[in-house]
Amino acid sequence: MKKQKKRAKGYSTTSSVPKNKTEEAKPVTRRDVLRRYGYRAAAVAAISVGGWFLVQDVQATAREHDLTRIGNGVPSIVQIHDPNCSVCAALQKEARAAIKDFEEDELQFLVANIKDARGSKLAADNGVPHITLLFFDGKGRRHEIMRGPQDRSILKPAFRQFVNQVR
Repeated sequence: MKKQKKRAKGYSTTSSVPKNKTEEAKPVTRRDVLRRYGYRAAAVAAISVGGWFLVQDVQATAREHDLTRIGNGVPSIVQIHDPNCSVCAALQKEARAAIKDFEEDELQFLVANIKDARGSKLAADNGVPHITLLFFDGKGRRHEIMRGPQDRSILKPAFRQFVNQVR
């Protein structure tokens, strides 16, 4: 009598159905099962990390669009932004790069979308078109207006000078 291998409960003894009657089914080993679970665990981990970064990005974008933060005690740079404008997108990228050197309690960057009622009202109240940066002090008073596309090498010193001026 031949010894039969013990098999784990709940596992099939075949990895696939034989293609024809002469072909013998391959037994599923514990290693095969663990390998499959390992791949699935790696996929779940990758999806989780990707989801976490996506949530962080969405939260940061929502925070940037919260115009109620103007006048909260922290000086603000507000970009008047048209989401369909490539020049606006370039200015936003440069402004985000320039503001990275500042602490959150030192200077905040906000985006006023002109397709939104609040953003449109802010632009109209200040008499400015899109592709514009507005500089507000911590009390919400506008100090400066910077129009047109700008490079981060120009924006960083302008932001630093503004922060020093209003503090």
